[in-house]
Amino acid sequence: MKPSRGKITAFSCSDLRYDDDDKRKAPIKRSRGESFCCICGRRRFMEGATATSTALAVFPNCPSNASHLPSDDYMSVLNKVRPPRPDWYEKFHASLLNKLKDSYEIEIADYKSQLFSNLKGKAQKVLEIGIGTGPNLKYYAGEADVQVFGMDPNRKMEKYAQAAAEAAGLPLTNFEFLHAVGEAIPLGDASVDAVVGTLVLCSVKDVDMTLKEVKRVLRPGGIYLFVEHVAAKDGTVLRFMQNVLDPLQQIIADGCHLTRETGMKISEAGFSGVELNMAFLSKAFYVNPQVYGIARK
Repeated sequence: MKPSRGKITAFSCSDLRYDDDDKRKAPIKRSRGESFCCICGRRRFMEGATATSTALAVFPNCPSNASHLPSDDYMSVLNKVRPPRPDWYEKFHASLLNKLKDSYEIEIADYKSQLFSNLKGKAQKVLEIGIGTGPNLKYYAGEADVQVFGMDPNRKMEKYAQAAAEAAGLPLTNFEFLHAVGEAIPLGDASVDAVVGTLVLCSVKDVDMTLKEVKRVLRPGGIYLFVEHVAAKDGTVLRFMQNVLDPLQQIIADGCHLTRETGMKISEAGFSGVELNMAFLSKAFYVNPQVYGIARK
């Protein structure tokens, strides 16, 4: 991918780890025939006792296969992961996000255009986690036979997402808003062809569990398209700024973390193949670098 905007840098696999840690696993192996531009970001899920105990600590009443959860349990997980905010806050955050997204979307447009072209004609059922106000819908929702599930924990995003769906040419009969969190997706196993997530793993409570859910709802051969901002390299001025601003960012940006290594999390989540790229966006300020790419189930 060689968009005209911003700056793209390719890295070696060792650059996935900014901190030296001999306990971490060997660099990610790419699948045969797949390009791999590595970066640092926000580990393969530990399927043993550690991951199980962590999941039970956060979601003690949730089975590992979330497709069997009753609707009441989804709401229970939602309220536990993201306690209800005041109505005015939800409205304000949705409205603010809708107003402030334009400058970012202009700069990221070339990257998204090429990334989402992978969906055209290949994905009939698409789940977008953290759909927000729906800025991605224009890239993939224009085909009449596409069905989109737009998921977000903020109910006030729904009207903006619906408007974006209509503007993209997607009939509202083909769009369903899901009030839920990534840690418990209210869809069945292997139920969608693709999952989309942009700037969402920064704010989920449990990145590993969210990625596990993404894999669960994807059909075999399905794809996960992502754009995420990640921690800058240790020792840089940018990383220092992120460390300082991270607590404030979580408060004012609805739980957003600036120092997560999301790229590495995706790479080690157990997908059959991951294509990972890095971009620096001039208008994203301290929300850099950003990683984007495709993970295949």
